[in-house]
Amino acid sequence: MTGIPDAWTLCASAFNWTPEVTAAHRPALDIVTGIVADGVADTIELEPGLLWRSFPAPQGGEVDEFRDAMDKAKGNVSIVGASLDDFLSATQRRSTQQRLDFLVPQLQAARRVGAAGVRLPIGQAGAELLGLVQPLLHELDLVLYEEIQGQQVPESPAMAPALNTIAGLADDHVRVLVDISMLMPSLPASYLEELRRGGVPGELVTRLADEWRNPATLDAVKALLQSGNVPPRVHTLFMNLVIRFGRSDVSDLRSILPLVGGFHLKFWDLDDTDGRVSQPLRDLGGLLGSTGFAGTLTSEWGGHEWLQDDPTDITRRHLDLAASALAAGALGDGAAD
Repeated sequence: MTGIPDAWTLCASAFNWTPEVTAAHRPALDIVTGIVADGVADTIELEPGLLWRSFPAPQGGEVDEFRDAMDKAKGNVSIVGASLDDFLSATQRRSTQQRLDFLVPQLQAARRVGAAGVRLPIGQAGAELLGLVQPLLHELDLVLYEEIQGQQVPESPAMAPALNTIAGLADDHVRVLVDISMLMPSLPASYLEELRRGGVPGELVTRLADEWRNPATLDAVKALLQSGNVPPRVHTLFMNLVIRFGRSDVSDLRSILPLVGGFHLKFWDLDDTDGRVSQPLRDLGGLLGSTGFAGTLTSEWGGHEWLQDDPTDITRRHLDLAASALAAGALGDGAAD
């Protein structure tokens, strides 16, 4: 199988190792740099909240220690997940200048570790802050990625202001990052089993398994939420259905592709029955291969919320599957029009 195009960079997100970092059996620094040292990927996306105790105002010593360890491992950082806390207290919002001051140390730390960019949720920064931060992005040679994911849909009215702002800036230092949790032809079997064990009515679980993309299915999900009858033990997990799991098609991305600089290859488990994991990747490979995309494609595992798999093993296997499926799509094997 021919590999993916040279302009595409496969990465691994440190987010995948959240359970290991939380367990704290090893220092977070060793876990994160181990992604490179163990040969999983030579480029990683960094979640600094998992790594630096001083985040969101990273201190130089912590940042430099990580940079030196990555240099030793011969690894690179693609994107740093930034944070933008809009409130000083429960009732007091930060001013635009205070929001900028909150973000700047994170941008400086990202540059210090050699990252190519930072990431925020789409629309959170807003036009005014983006305008203020642009000169610093150019000075530091960083890209600010605004992420769209899950139930968000590019063509929806809710997305228009943020996407129009990015398009209007016409600046390669402000781009969109797409999480393919938007492109789920069906739900993970392991997730559905967790809902079933947690007490979600079997009729709804069956409907979720068989008719995920039917809009009426989401109506049934919301009806159960509104009734207050979602079992407490799976309430947080259940919310994935209305936030983190999407029902879009790869063709829905075509209109925003000129703005896109990266993708999160979100996966939950590796049960590829009916191509539920590989088909969206093949479709994406076909779309990107036909449009000259250049950027990062990052393995991001969301299933550790309910699974106990080894992060290193499952990420390694996912990257292998992703490389094969993306390449097949780029070559026209099973790609979407």
